[in-house]
Amino acid sequence: MNTWRFPATFWFANVIELFERAAYYGCFIFLSVYLTTRIGFTDRETGVVTGVFAFVLYLMPTFMGTLADRVGFKKSLCAAFSLLAAGYTVLGTCPTKHSAILALLLIVCGAGIVKPVVSGTTAKCSDETNRARAFSLFYWAVNIGAFAGKSVVDPIRQAFAAPGGSGLTGWLKGLLGDPSGPGSELQFVNLYSASMALVALIFAILAYREPREASGGAKPAPKSLAELAAGLGRALSNWRFACLIVITGFFWAIQGQLYATMPKYLFRMVGLATKPGWIANINPFVVILLVIPITQLVRDWRPISSIAVSFLIIPLSAFTISLAPMVGTREVSLGFTTVNTIILMMAIGIFFQGLAECFLSPRYLEFASKQAPPGETGLYMGYAHLNSAFGWLFGFILSGVLLDRWCPDPARLPAGLDEAARAAYYAHAHYIWYVFTAVGAAGFVLLMAFRHFTDLLDARRDDAAGLAGAPQNV
Repeated sequence: MNTWRFPATFWFANVIELFERAAYYGCFIFLSVYLTTRIGFTDRETGVVTGVFAFVLYLMPTFMGTLADRVGFKKSLCAAFSLLAAGYTVLGTCPTKHSAILALLLIVCGAGIVKPVVSGTTAKCSDETNRARAFSLFYWAVNIGAFAGKSVVDPIRQAFAAPGGSGLTGWLKGLLGDPSGPGSELQFVNLYSASMALVALIFAILAYREPREASGGAKPAPKSLAELAAGLGRALSNWRFACLIVITGFFWAIQGQLYATMPKYLFRMVGLATKPGWIANINPFVVILLVIPITQLVRDWRPISSIAVSFLIIPLSAFTISLAPMVGTREVSLGFTTVNTIILMMAIGIFFQGLAECFLSPRYLEFASKQAPPGETGLYMGYAHLNSAFGWLFGFILSGVLLDRWCPDPARLPAGLDEAARAAYYAHAHYIWYVFTAVGAAGFVLLMAFRHFTDLLDARRDDAAGLAGAPQNV
């Protein structure tokens, strides 16, 4: 049997996923910048808005999945991409606070439907002989879409930042009344995301067909929302599982700074000519390149040991970024080119971040699956990503506070400042990364305490079991 052969619906679903991820990451890489510079939220308000957005986004797929099972995958996909296209369009064409909140709600609902439908299609279009390959293709589609989306939006941003314009650029500017002012070019980034969602909608309408179970067998009845809520409570009542979710949330609080802090930090410290989307792509590039060999390297380790290595590396990623002022020069020669010190240290820090993710993600999911009682592995895996939800909620809110304190929005500085006075507001901007270094170190300490305590409990349990089974002296 050719285990790389899948139904056409499988391939169309993954093409759809690629466009959805390109749309999402194209928007998300600049979302915090857009909400501050164009919409008018403060850094602190932006931290709360984006943190809640990311939190809800990670919760939605579990509950939207059961709705998709009842309505049907094709109808669900069409509804999802209609919501996404509308959300990105509203975000790009109506730059007001109320419109932005409405747009983000539409995007959350749409994205929450797409993820379980495409992963469900992947499962239904494969069987035991090729399911691992099917999900590897799904994973590649996700990462290719994310990489492509973040690669495209920087040129789009810079093209529309220039005054005037002809051809398509001029036509689109005219369509929006040639918007001007800080962040106006990012409206067109959101319209790019809307166009990607629209292409995905066309694929869903014309090419996607309702999948049938490849593996055969009776289809399980969709769970009700009450059953899902009860399952969440049951999973979180497992204290080991709950503790691991909270502790690894410290990791994702730092990882989320790719979107919460990094774009604003680069624009304010280096200038608008920087390309945050390209720099952020170092992370998925490292993961795609190294996750399989690293997982193979640590396959005989305990999962908790591999997770511990990730927590040794992730504070190093933040600390590396903080070192830029200590390098002592604005430009560093790499032989073939020169690069700003802040950008160089940022790139190295993001490399470490991707490396840490390779040690964490596969083994964390393995550890989470081992905490599940018999018959509830799927339930636990569905809630394992709550660590990202909690981590990003905390990390984005903290980012807003730290940016406001040490790397403030230039538009909110007092008027009439000379260059030296303005520079004084940013003299300690690198302190932001000291805080995230401390967050990572705290996560490592908590993980080691968790490991020590659980090992102690397991040793006592094993000793008690051994005594119970030993011959008794009479």
